[in-house]
Amino acid sequence: MLQALLWWGLSGLGWSDVALAPVVIAGGIWLGGGLHHDGLMDTADGLAAGAARRLEAMEDSRVGASGALALAVVLLLQLAALLQLHEQAPLALILAGFWGRVSPLWAMARFDYLRSDGTAGFHRRYGQPWWDVVPTVVACLAFAPFVTPLLLLIGAPVAVGVAERLGRRLGGHTGDSYGAVEVVTEVITLLLLAGLAAAN
Repeated sequence: MLQALLWWGLSGLGWSDVALAPVVIAGGIWLGGGLHHDGLMDTADGLAAGAARRLEAMEDSRVGASGALALAVVLLLQLAALLQLHEQAPLALILAGFWGRVSPLWAMARFDYLRSDGTAGFHRRYGQPWWDVVPTVVACLAFAPFVTPLLLLIGAPVAVGVAERLGRRLGGHTGDSYGAVEVVTEVITLLLLAGLAAAN
């Protein structure tokens, strides 16, 4: 939502899409403290390290080649999608951000937590992910009068699919992978919405 407001605000000041897109992306990373993108990089490094060293590599504070490449690819794809979306970018940012936040909830509900400590572990142990679906339903109903069902729900299978795919690869989830599924879901949803915009 805040990224969408930033886009609308700067657009009203005459900023071009080419300038808006990277500023909005950077703003989103800053607002999240970089935690989700850090999780993406750690998860990519873990997957590249192999099953035996996966968790060890994800805990390493150093960024490996796979993590750096994953971040670069995600940022480039997000930039491309926002440039393609033009004036539809604010709505797409809201929808992609919404489904990006749903994806970790699915991961928490469906998979074991692979660590014994950490803030994410606390939420996994004491949270109620299935109960958290209630705000999701309420939000969908709130959006329903303003967008088509396809636009509204296009991110749902992405949120589920990304969480499921990564959970099966890792054998569960960690705080890092929660961040990774959020970022990947968001980017894929943006790309799908950009594709729909281009087709129309």
